[in-house]
Amino acid sequence: MKYFRQITTFQATTVLVSTIIGVGILPLPLFAVREADSAAPLVTLVASLLAFLGLCLITLLGMRFPDKSIILYSEEIIGKWPAAIGSVCIIFFFAILTSLAAREFGEVVITSVLKRTPLEVTVVVMLLLSAISTRHDMRTFAYIHNFYFPILLIPALLIVALSLKNADLINLLPVWQSPSVPMLTSVFTVAALFQSSFIMTIVIPAMREPKMAMKASVWAMIISGGLYITIVTATIGVFGAEETKLLLWPTLELAKTTSLPANILERLDAAFLAVWVTAVFTTLISSYYLTIRAMSNLLRLRDHKLFSYSLLPFVFIMAMLPESILQMYEIIQYVSRIGLFITIAYPGTLLIIAVIRKKRGDRGGETPMDEHR
Repeated sequence: MKYFRQITTFQATTVLVSTIIGVGILPLPLFAVREADSAAPLVTLVASLLAFLGLCLITLLGMRFPDKSIILYSEEIIGKWPAAIGSVCIIFFFAILTSLAAREFGEVVITSVLKRTPLEVTVVVMLLLSAISTRHDMRTFAYIHNFYFPILLIPALLIVALSLKNADLINLLPVWQSPSVPMLTSVFTVAALFQSSFIMTIVIPAMREPKMAMKASVWAMIISGGLYITIVTATIGVFGAEETKLLLWPTLELAKTTSLPANILERLDAAFLAVWVTAVFTTLISSYYLTIRAMSNLLRLRDHKLFSYSLLPFVFIMAMLPESILQMYEIIQYVSRIGLFITIAYPGTLLIIAVIRKKRGDRGGETPMDEHR
């Protein structure tokens, strides 16, 4: 069955924003401050620009081949077998990313909220919800993100804004520090938190106007990058660089120190966790959906539902492999940095080769895309 392009530019923006803002928002200030100290907001800004470069590359490729995802048009650019290797790397990377996000979600939940609940239960419940949600078509997928977008963004901005009243400007000085290799590592680690924006490769073929994809990408990066920079700035301003280094989830601690005016709510960590669960869900369904859609495209299947449940056990097993929360974060940082080659270097290489070989897809903006319920 065929469905015509139905995703608007605004919906594409909401998909990107709610996908980028995910589980990594809790340790974000720690990743930024670990090697940069008070220059953490600047590191986050540079990381956002690096992530935007990757998003621009995948968007330009999508606009050049508006009817196909990277799995399909890479075959036209570099040939079937080299493209197959790249596609398999993308599938494995986002499957691992999904598993690590689910595991991180489980660790936070059993540590902060449901302390007597087994880790396996929280992880499998979130993965099962994601698997169920990914059985729908692209239109329903976009509606899910569209619905959760204000629920995710508005409270997060409100909590961060209220926390700024406790900030001390001196904690943010000096703003600039001499660049170093460890600081560059922090840039790569923070930039890796934006890698889920790769979802744009399957959003563009469903857009009504693929030529407006770059506009959606720019607005999405402004919103998500702006939120990340604000969170890091507020956290460093409240706690200072040295104290932030001692916190496992600085953003959660920031919410604990924040209260509504007139002390209506003295602590906002419960409200923040509710928003954070929403952010985790939208990120998980995007990375899981991207994985199963990529698998169906690679195997030339017309329906991705086959993998919705069949992939679940493998993702769950990978999620439970880290022996501790500290080992989990070590793996996350290592895998994420490696992933920058997949999300930035690989699309960049494809774009250069496509330009040199003058490869381009159809420009028809109203051609139907194959999709099944």
